[in-house]
Amino acid sequence: MSKSKRALLLLPAILASCATAPPAPLPSDVIVCGAEEVFVLSIRRKGEKVWSWTAAEHPEIPEPLRKKFGSTDDCKPVDGGRKVLITSSGGAVALVERPSGRVVFYAAAVNAHSAELLPNHRLIVASSTGRDGDRLILFDLAQSDKPLASDELTGAHGLVWDPERELLWALGTNELRAYEVQADRTTGALVLSRRMTHTLPNDGGHDLRPLPGSPLLNLTTHHHVWQFDRDLLTFRTHPDFGSMENVKCVDVNPASGGTLLIQAEISWWSEHLRFPGTDRVLEFKGRKLYKARWCPSLE
Repeated sequence: MSKSKRALLLLPAILASCATAPPAPLPSDVIVCGAEEVFVLSIRRKGEKVWSWTAAEHPEIPEPLRKKFGSTDDCKPVDGGRKVLITSSGGAVALVERPSGRVVFYAAAVNAHSAELLPNHRLIVASSTGRDGDRLILFDLAQSDKPLASDELTGAHGLVWDPERELLWALGTNELRAYEVQADRTTGALVLSRRMTHTLPNDGGHDLRPLPGSPLLNLTTHHHVWQFDRDLLTFRTHPDFGSMENVKCVDVNPASGGTLLIQAEISWWSEHLRFPGTDRVLEFKGRKLYKARWCPSLE
């Protein structure tokens, strides 16, 4: 049996309601993606672009892989906003420093839709539908583009590392999973074991984000926005956005409680970034907005 096949078999075995935004100014920046450019907007400066990144400008990514970043679909700030996890449905993932834009990790991953940092310098990617997709792929941050192992997950789309419960939450087309994360006492390597699987209330799992200071996860499907209680292990419709369709992202500011939201208007994208509970709507005519996340300011 090949080494890669053994890894595939080994992984499964070892391995509040969202507050509406207050009238006070929102303190954080916002990072946005959808096409080849990932950019940061300053809310203090009325939406002025203060940072921009494209793979084409970074030769530390091999040239064939740079072309796969033409349809970025997630842009998560990590490490206090000093780094960004960027995924692209074109088939790639990168960990990028701010403000330099330097790429410190990259990998190919079919239809990559989300990524998350894990303990022991590991990174995991949600590889969505496609040939060699429909799975979670585990990497070591010290070795770009060298998968360690994977686990099948149909339509893998969302990932959240939960340090309080020491669980990785993974969202697929029809299910939400929780994986235990441990370090092997002998080798220090990260291992995952599937702990729980919860069937979604309806299909089309898309975005997955924690509600800060709460046991709730906000998640979207084709036709609804839901909340999942990580303590009670139950779903409920979101009290504010539950009936909204084709919501690509819902993100809550941990400092202000303010919400940002993108709902597809043209095929899979939007030209508007919305802040429910306020009169703020940012328009980007001709742009394809897919995901947005609150992002700590480096100013």
